[in-house]
Amino acid sequence: MKKLTDEELMLDVARGNLDAMAHIFERYNKRLYNFYFQMIRDKAICEDMTQTVFYKVMRYRTSYKGGQFVSWIFKIARNVFSDQYQKSKKTSNTEDLEFVASKKTDNKIERNDDVAHLHNALNKLNKEEKELIVLNRFQGMKYDKIAEIMGSSEGAVKVKVHRIIKKLKTVYLETI
Repeated sequence: MKKLTDEELMLDVARGNLDAMAHIFERYNKRLYNFYFQMIRDKAICEDMTQTVFYKVMRYRTSYKGGQFVSWIFKIARNVFSDQYQKSKKTSNTEDLEFVASKKTDNKIERNDDVAHLHNALNKLNKEEKELIVLNRFQGMKYDKIAEIMGSSEGAVKVKVHRIIKKLKTVYLETI
């Protein structure tokens, strides 16, 4: 049996073969969770949002008509994140989901401090800036896929990512 592409699997799901959804889940579960975790650093919320994405994929499976599956599922993921972000803004006046580093050994303390410092700098970016950096640098997504997800051009995404990285460097260095 040949290995099916994501698009072929999703078209299969859209036609009613719900067993194919297990393969999609295996391919995207960790990617989506990691996307959320880089954004908010809260395991329980990340798990809930990841589950919500797969629920929506199943619910709206008939709306998938082909095209880049990765773009389609990450559009859903962005919408889920946006809903969560708006909900958390309404229910909480605290800073956007702070990261607390665990400290066990000297080397880990230093490494965790660096990671915590980077995440603090990331938290100073606005939602769209942080999202672009996470998709590009942490998820390793190509500019053309990000452009499709964002509804923008590839050139515009490249410029935005470049500017955000410059801004992130400045913020990171200012807060050392």
